Amino acid sequence: MPFDLPFFAESFVALLGGIPLTLQLTALSVIAGSILAFALAFMRISGKWWLDAPAQFYIFVFRGTPLLVQIYIIYYGLSQFPLLRHSLLWPFLREAYWCAVLALAFNTAAYSAEIIRGGLLSVPAGQIEAARACGMSSHLLFRRIVIPLALRQMLPGYSNEIILMVKSTALASTITLLEITGIAAKLISESYRTVEVFVCAGAIYLAINFLVARVFAWLEYTVSPETRRPEKHYA
Repeated sequence: MPFDLPFFAESFVALLGGIPLTLQLTALSVIAGSILAFALAFMRISGKWWLDAPAQFYIFVFRGTPLLVQIYIIYYGLSQFPLLRHSLLWPFLREAYWCAVLALAFNTAAYSAEIIRGGLLSVPAGQIEAARACGMSSHLLFRRIVIPLALRQMLPGYSNEIILMVKSTALASTITLLEITGIAAKLISESYRTVEVFVCAGAIYLAINFLVARVFAWLEYTVSPETRRPEKHYA
């Protein structure tokens, strides 16, 4: 039969075992990438060329090259440097897990930095001037005015980036990690039933990204009260 329901069920259960690793790779890379992205974004808007230029170069390189190439360079390429092999970083860099996290974090940082920069630049100058006229300190201005307004602009784009990162973890299978796609490749090599296995894998990715999209939709609803439908009042 082209579609064997028992095999579908077995494949689906087997692929569920890759979800924890997929979520770990996504979470660690997004957390590390967001920290680096904020630093890059502030470098970009600093107005100082010696900060802006390195940030622009970093973003250009990591947005302009394929993520798969970046993973291969980090996993296979760093071992060619004796200095790294004898450094304190080598116990981490020789592991496929940490190489994947590093590559994913570097990649998402480049995209997230531009999303953050766009959000910060979208804050109306008039509101900043009004806050300063009211005597707000720089810290309070940033916390009460800049961040809330910038967050509303950043969330739609950042939600897309998180969804892309969930899907990008599939590339970790190319360096021996058994996340969802890695397990799928293993099942296919054993059964030669590509369609059934990848349909199950696609369904799992779809479910994860559906939940991610709903979480960000809720966040957008929470931080943007002006977009909510007005309550109806009945006499």
